[in-house]
Amino acid sequence: MNVTDVKIRRVVAEGRMKALASITLDHEFVVHDLRVIEGNSGLFVAMPSKRTQEGIFRDVAHPINALMRKKVEDSVLEAYAIREENGEASELELAALEATDPS
Repeated sequence: MNVTDVKIRRVVAEGRMKALASITLDHEFVVHDLRVIEGNSGLFVAMPSKRTQEGIFRDVAHPINALMRKKVEDSVLEAYAIREENGEASELELAALEATDPS
């Protein structure tokens, strides 16, 4: 499975969240609301989550192995970096990121 499209929406508010992302997998399945977060060790990608009635956040969607997690994170962070370099106010689309697939 490959990330075939990434859309980045910059977050203008103060705080650690820098952007929201949507990814398309194999041109067939979209996952919205991934978050680009500024952590203590740099940027990372948080999966979409929902708060339970008990107040606990649970992922709505997430990769089930390290390879897919790396593909998602690398694709989103690359799109975010390009978006920041270009300084564009509109959404950035990166299509055909299949080249990042190591297989």
